[in-house]
Parts: sequence; C-alpha cells; structure tokens
Amino acid sequence: SRMLYFLYGGATLSDDIYERLQALSVAASGMRTPVLTTYGATETQGITMTHWAIERVGMIGLPLPGTTIKLAPVGGKLEVRVKGGCVMSGYLDMPEVTREAFDDEGYYRLGDAARFEDPQRPEKGLVFDGRVAEDFKLSSGTWVSVGTLRPALVAACAPFVQDAVICGQDKPYVAALLWPSQAALYNVSLQHNGDRAAAFEDLERRIAYCVTAFNARQNGSSSKIMRFELLDTPPSLDDGEITDKGYVNQRQAQLVRAQAVGKLFPKRK
Repeated sequence: SRMLYFLYGGATLSDDIYERLQALSVAASGMRTPVLTTYGATETQGITMTHWAIERVGMIGLPLPGTTIKLAPVGGKLEVRVKGGCVMSGYLDMPEVTREAFDDEGYYRLGDAARFEDPQRPEKGLVFDGRVAEDFKLSSGTWVSVGTLRPALVAACAPFVQDAVICGQDKPYVAALLWPSQAALYNVSLQHNGDRAAAFEDLERRIAYCVTAFNARQNGSSSKIMRFELLDTPPSLDDGEITDKGYVNQRQAQLVRAQAVGKLFPKRK
C-alpha cells in the first residue's frame, strides 16, 4: 500500500503479469499502481523512458536527455538507432564487429524495431515492435512479421504455451516451435496421475485447438500457423536460444532445433 510506482526494464513485461500486478495493487490499496518503463541495451544503458504511467505493456517512451534516436527503415520496420554519451565506443579488440554495430552517421544499431504509439502525436512515445532481423518472407514473397505474430500466437494459446519460434523463411507456409508452459504441463499431468507422456499428448491436443481457433481469426497466409511442434526441453541460455533479457533468439533457436524445424516442413516424396 506504500508503493508509489513500479518501474521495469530489461525485458518485456507480459500482459498477464501486468494485470496480476494491478489486481494485487487494487486488493492491497484500493487503487492501481502507476507503471513506468525504461528501454536500452547493455551497449547503451537506458535511452528511453516513459515519464508517465502506461496503460498497456510494450511502451518504451521517449528519448532521455543527452540521447538522439532515429528510426531507420529496415525490412518493412523501423529500426531503433541511437547516439549519445551513454553509447559505448566499441567492442574490445573487435574492430569488425564494432564497424557493423554503427551506421554511416555514427548511430548504434540496436536491432530492435519501434513505432509511434500515435504518428500524429509523437509526444505519446514509442512502442516496441519486435526485432528487425527476425522478420522473413515466405516463398510467395509475403512478409511475415514475427514481432507481431509471436506474441499474438502465445496469447491465443494461453495458458498452455510459454513462448514460440516462428518458422517459414522461403517456405510455402508459416509454422511454429512451441514451448509448453511448465505450470500448465504440471496441472495437466495431475489429471493423468503424473504420466508426463500422456500429459504432453493431452496438452498438444489442447494447443492444437487453440491454434485452429487462432487461424480462423486470421486473414492471410502470413499470420496462419499451418504446423507446430511442441518442444520438450526449455530454451537454452548456453546455446544462445535465449538472451540474458529472457528474449528468445528466433534464428538461433531454429539452428539449435534444426531437427524439429525439419518436421515442420517435411520433404515431398
């Protein structure tokens, strides 16, 4: 009841945690707690912040004093690039990597995409829009926006799915690798007397129903999940599948899980 505000950063706050936090706040104090957020990278420290209470997750705010941000078009999105005293000068003993990290105007490339909350009112701040390097084209030439599709799919499969890897570059359709929620898997296993294999199959059927319902609400091939594979081991930090911020590296996960990806796109005989 004495909390004045809640500030988060380092990783995206899920809608579920945000709503649970507010429900707890209302129960304890009778009111919602203002939530603020800051955004940046290890190489930059904080570069943006909301100095107002957000009403939904995904906001990253406005540039902090001393930083200059530009949004550069990359693959159909706008990449966040930054200059300022908080930005590193380069990677130690890695001149080639350093050169690639900065554009020709000296802005550091974060690899993240952002968009204006309201293009007519830029003072309302920026919204995180996924990773520019994650989007890909199907064999038809249609762009797939991973930063939009992944969270939408995970939300549609709640509470059964923890995270997803969207696959299909140069393929005829979109597919996904899905990590089951361990809490959901445990709860379902109780219904099968602790039989994990039976619980896994049951959970797979439930997720298939969610994916079918999700696809029914989509209009184009770029947002429909035609196949999915449920993974039985969590993402590995050591293998680079997940970052220190808890964000799944889509490309690396597909390399590590190449066998599972192969099942999504079986070769025609």
